[in-house]
Amino acid sequence: MFNLNLGEEELLRVKQEIQEFIKKEISNAGVEGAVLGLSGGIDSALTAKLAVEALGSKNVKVMLMPERGVTSEQDIKDAVELARTLGVDNSIIEINSIFSSFKKAFPFSDFEPGNRNFALANLKPRVRMCLLYMAANMKKLLVLGTGNKTELLLGYFTKYGDGGVDLLPIGGLYKAQVKALAEHIELPKSFIEKPPSAGLWVGQTDEAEIGVDYKTIDIILYDHIELELPEEEIVKKLDVTPEEVRRVLSLIAESKHKRILPKIKEFT
Repeated sequence: MFNLNLGEEELLRVKQEIQEFIKKEISNAGVEGAVLGLSGGIDSALTAKLAVEALGSKNVKVMLMPERGVTSEQDIKDAVELARTLGVDNSIIEINSIFSSFKKAFPFSDFEPGNRNFALANLKPRVRMCLLYMAANMKKLLVLGTGNKTELLLGYFTKYGDGGVDLLPIGGLYKAQVKALAEHIELPKSFIEKPPSAGLWVGQTDEAEIGVDYKTIDIILYDHIELELPEEEIVKKLDVTPEEVRRVLSLIAESKHKRILPKIKEFT
């Protein structure tokens, strides 16, 4: 078990282990390389740079899949510039027309009353997942996910959307560790300093949607998962409220189904 706050030696080791992981899994799969979605956020930027350092720029493909009118121009600009700096092939596919086609085809009236906004928000990452696997199938690649451990534990991802991937290179790192590693490998500050957002609607941020800031979430998760402390001890030990701890632990419990494979009815 390593510390939540990583020193320079630990960060170097983590970087090397992630790169070896990527190389090994790509080799074991017998594929030509990797593809990932580049959003303009810190997680995908970090994953892209680690993948390029592991595989070489010729063996990594990135896809920018903005939603016109929702994805910020700054995110698109940052993603394009990073792809250029890394020397990787990139494709830009606006998802608006694909998203609209689903909306037109789906018989919403057959499922009313229902949470239409929730369903449509989750449709966006599922559209992006389909596009990534189109590229993966075309070029014999594995899809790299960009989720971190904090998001995975909270279930802050879309099942068979951004959670539909082949590998999760930074899935073992908490959000604070992602930021530390991004600084260690000298990602541009524009990625490190911008508020984390899934970009599902205009002005959306992760922390506002979750209801707890990432710094607080990470220390609660670390004490609960790594140190195996019960709720009461976490509240006593940390400068957090019982409500914040309950919120985080409830998200873990409610999203358990997202982290396991579908159950199979076995016969004897």
